[in-house]
Amino acid sequence: MRDLIIAVIQGIVEGLTEFLPVSSTGHLILSGHLLGFTGERAATFEVVIQLGAILAVVILYWQRLLGLIGIRKREDAQPSIEGKRLNLLHVLLAITPAMILAFLAYSSIKTYLFSPGTVLIGLVAGGIFMIYAEKRQPAVTAREIDELSYKQALQIGFAQCLSLWPGFSRAGATIAGGLLSGAALKASADFSFLIAVPMMVAASGYDLLKSWDHLTLADIPLFGVGFATAFIVAWLAVVTFLKLLHRVKLTTFAYYRFGLAAVFWLYMSYTSLA
Repeated sequence: MRDLIIAVIQGIVEGLTEFLPVSSTGHLILSGHLLGFTGERAATFEVVIQLGAILAVVILYWQRLLGLIGIRKREDAQPSIEGKRLNLLHVLLAITPAMILAFLAYSSIKTYLFSPGTVLIGLVAGGIFMIYAEKRQPAVTAREIDELSYKQALQIGFAQCLSLWPGFSRAGATIAGGLLSGAALKASADFSFLIAVPMMVAASGYDLLKSWDHLTLADIPLFGVGFATAFIVAWLAVVTFLKLLHRVKLTTFAYYRFGLAAVFWLYMSYTSLA
C-alpha cells in the first residue's frame, strides 16, 4: 500500500510540474527525498512516469505532430518568416544542442547533479533566467508557433541546454529562450510542449535502457499507477496552463521557485542539525 501511495504522490508531482516552468526533475528529487523513495528503483520509476506525461502531450498535440512528419496537413497554419509553416527542421534545430550535450555529459550529470542541493541551485538560477527573459524580451516577431523562424528555434534549442542541470526546468528554459528570441509567450509555450515529445522520448528511452535491469514484475502496480496518474494530471496541467497564459507571467513561477528553494533549504538545514 505504501508503494501505491508513493506512486500516486509522485505521479501527481510529475504531471503537475513536467510542462510548467518549475522543474519536474527537481520536484521529483525533492519529494522523493521527503518520502524516502530514492535509489535505482526510484530513478527507474521516474523515467516510466515521465512517459505518462509525454503521452498526454502527444494526445493533445496529435494533429500538429502528424503534420510535422507529413501525415496530416493543417490548412489554418500561417507561413513562418522563412515562408514555411512550422516543420520538422524547426524541431530538430531546437532539440539537437541539448541532445548532443546530454549524450556527452550523461555520466557526469547523473553522478554529480542529481541531489537536493544541486536542485536548489537550479531552482534559483532558473527563476532568475526566467525573470531576465521576461524583462529583456525584444520586440515580438512570432506571435504564433507557425511564425517561428529557424533562428528562433535554434536559440530555443541552446536555451534548452540549461535544463540539463536538474532544477533548472526544461519548460522554463525553453519558454524563456523563446521570449528572448522574440517569440510571444503563447508561441514559446506551444513550441516548448511540442519539442518536449522527441526530447523526452529520447531521454526517457535512453534512461530506461540503462535502468532495464531494475525492472521487475513486482513493480508493475507501482509503475502502472504512477504512469496513469502522471498522464491524467499532466493533461489537466497543460490545458490549464494554456488557458492561464494571458494572465500568468513567468515571474510568478520564478517567485514560486525561490520560495520552494528557501523552504527546502531551511528543511535541509534543520534536519542536518537535528
